[in-house]
Amino acid sequence: MILFFALVFVAAAITGACAFMIFWPLSLVHIRDRHPEIGARLGPGAFLNPTALGWLLRRGYIAANDRNLTGLASPARTSLLTIIIALVLAGLLWALSTVVSA
Repeated sequence: MILFFALVFVAAAITGACAFMIFWPLSLVHIRDRHPEIGARLGPGAFLNPTALGWLLRRGYIAANDRNLTGLASPARTSLLTIIIALVLAGLLWALSTVVSA
């Protein structure tokens, strides 16, 4: 049963990854087109850049005071948090299953 729930968390991470693949590129295009100063701060190739992902997790987009950017970046942040939390929980359940079965 523990491994089943670990698999459910992996499925949640995959769902989060699908949402992230939709909203994060849209956010980056919006930043490129409307906020070049933020784009310069995030750097080229910001899709999986740790600096850009940290900016997203810290809700750096709020400082831009742009409702459209917030509308795109908020779901990207939520999906990134979903990926991280679901994979951590899946890993913890997997580790628990190895301890319980031993």
